[in-house]
Amino acid sequence: MANQTPGSSPRGFAAMDRQRQREIASLGGRAAHEKGTAHEFTSEEARAAGRKGGEAVSNDRSHMAAIGRKGGENSRGGRRSNGAGKGRSEGSNGSGIVPGAPIANNGAGNAMDGGFR
Repeated sequence: MANQTPGSSPRGFAAMDRQRQREIASLGGRAAHEKGTAHEFTSEEARAAGRKGGEAVSNDRSHMAAIGRKGGENSRGGRRSNGAGKGRSEGSNGSGIVPGAPIANNGAGNAMDGGFR
């Protein structure tokens, strides 16, 4: 409808409202299933189609970088690095330990600071 030639009006299927188009398409799908000519993907075909789509998407490096960046922002590491606990008490697990904060050292040493002294 948006790609009409000036001075023309939509005819046939294009002139129908969306709901009517869906009703007709649904009838066609049902008829194909009843007749036995409708295609149903096997698990092998679905797997191959998914692999093909995944390869196409992964070839777009800028898109993949954007996905990775968004994932990093939504991970626990992303929240920790910007200091936004989002409703939690200090520390990512509510323990009161703040990641990256200095650890008090009583001189005894421990496994976390490279071993005993």
